[in-house]
Amino acid sequence: MTRSALILENVIKTYGDVNAVNGLSFRANYGEILCLLGPNGAGKTTTIEMCEGFKKPTSGHIEVLGLDPARNPDAVRARIGIMLQGGGSYSGIKVKEMLQLSASYNDNPLDPEWLLDTLGLRAVEKNSYRRLSGGQQQRLSLALAIIGRPELVFLDEPTAGMDAQSRLAVWDLIRALRADGVTVILTTHLMDEAEALSDRVVIIDHGQLVASGTAASLTSSADIPQVSFETATPVDLDALRKAGISADATRPLHYRLTSSVSPEVIAELATFLAAHNVVLRNLQTSHRNLEEVFLDLTGREMRS
Repeated sequence: MTRSALILENVIKTYGDVNAVNGLSFRANYGEILCLLGPNGAGKTTTIEMCEGFKKPTSGHIEVLGLDPARNPDAVRARIGIMLQGGGSYSGIKVKEMLQLSASYNDNPLDPEWLLDTLGLRAVEKNSYRRLSGGQQQRLSLALAIIGRPELVFLDEPTAGMDAQSRLAVWDLIRALRADGVTVILTTHLMDEAEALSDRVVIIDHGQLVASGTAASLTSSADIPQVSFETATPVDLDALRKAGISADATRPLHYRLTSSVSPEVIAELATFLAAHNVVLRNLQTSHRNLEEVFLDLTGREMRS
């Protein structure tokens, strides 16, 4: 039987009359990467803070590495790594000094010199935190989260602000953590990152579980292709709908059919566009990616 490093069972967290987390249940197994996804205000941060022992659930059960983080927060935090947004570092201390200081607090730390090289921080090792770029600050935060060789690590937007090369290096490091048996709980707004790294995905909204599974299982959709198209000028979607074809705008001049797809529908779309003097620049079929699944489940409205 697969052992679970993280267990949430019917967890509720209430602030006044608001349920920030509302009956949430999921598990993460030892040595897997679980991506926790959700729009702003979905309850991700509150969920992670309860798992880390910084907040107590109103009701329900949380278990981290066999421990209750509400009752044993220090024991839990001694065995986990936490990547903090905003650095988790003193603004005036130098990069190398911060890593050496953090290493001194652990019995068997990773080599600070190795982390400097692996995460591309060697050139800025003498810089203070406040002089680092956003991507460099993120890489330092990641180094601080894993320097103590945690059994489970929480990574919050680990590649935010990074260039493509740094992002790939961080992906490789996250995969190496998994290969070493570390459980990784990853929150990200980058759906391609979740697809590339995750063993399993958990999507929450309004404090509740709305979907879970592998990225492949979530994006498989009964073998029905998705049709998207790009035009040179805007499409009158109301008129298109009256013609019997439904579509959504995914971004300016880019659309996705929401009608059932068939050769006849494609032909009717082309006829409609020609009749309305709209040039079709591109039309392609594909299966849903994780971003499409996420938007279908949580909505396309912007949230604060």
